[in-house]
Amino acid sequence: MPDSNLVPSLATLLPPVAAQVQWSEAVEIIQPHVDRISTPSGSGTGFLISNCKNNDVAGVATAAHVINHAHFWEEPIRIDHIAKSTVVRHHERAIFLDFDRDTAAILFHRADLPLPPHPLPLAPKGMFLKVGNQIGWLGFPAIPAANWRFFTGNISAWVVQQSAYLVDGVAINGVSGGPAFHIVHGQPPVIVMGVVAAYMANRATGEVLPGLSVVRDVTQFHDLAPTFASLDQAREAAPAAQPPPPQPENPGETPVRRTS
Repeated sequence: MPDSNLVPSLATLLPPVAAQVQWSEAVEIIQPHVDRISTPSGSGTGFLISNCKNNDVAGVATAAHVINHAHFWEEPIRIDHIAKSTVVRHHERAIFLDFDRDTAAILFHRADLPLPPHPLPLAPKGMFLKVGNQIGWLGFPAIPAANWRFFTGNISAWVVQQSAYLVDGVAINGVSGGPAFHIVHGQPPVIVMGVVAAYMANRATGEVLPGLSVVRDVTQFHDLAPTFASLDQAREAAPAAQPPPPQPENPGETPVRRTS
């Protein structure tokens, strides 16, 4: 897509405020919404996209490749949030996968998880950030004794056909599904504009050299989060599980997920 047709930076579309938040403040806004997602075969990251006031159904977004194996084989999925956790079994959840974008949503009864009352704001539907904008992301890297970690980088490209950003920044195993976010001059001061999906290492010389992270957009979640009045209704609407597609999808692209 030519640069002249790119949607303007979101920072130019929102009203200015007296002061722009710093990255440390943005992390404090995002972090309470972030969860560790674990399955019998691996782990990743997720974040809150829905917390219904009329019932106890919550929605968590993640990357499709983090949970598709567990979903297909009807395995339990563990969601760790701060000091609490819950194990969501097959009959206790509704899962919506978008394999084209490598995004997914898990709807479940939130039980006593201390989730924030309001989900994170998503980037406006049909809009994306221009190349050069700086974004950050949070995730749970699969390294010993690792809690959540903060990463940042600049957008190198927007790939229209894949609804994906290529980002000059690090994404390591376990960070898949984490929220990618951008600081804006407005209210709210931070918006989620993507889901961490993969890392494309530079292997042109035969060595593994620094590459680019892949961040998918949040289109799937705009219509999904507020749709269902109950978990039973969501389960009825959820499509049947399908065998996971082969990974990685593209040469040199590695899903950032820990496998046992």
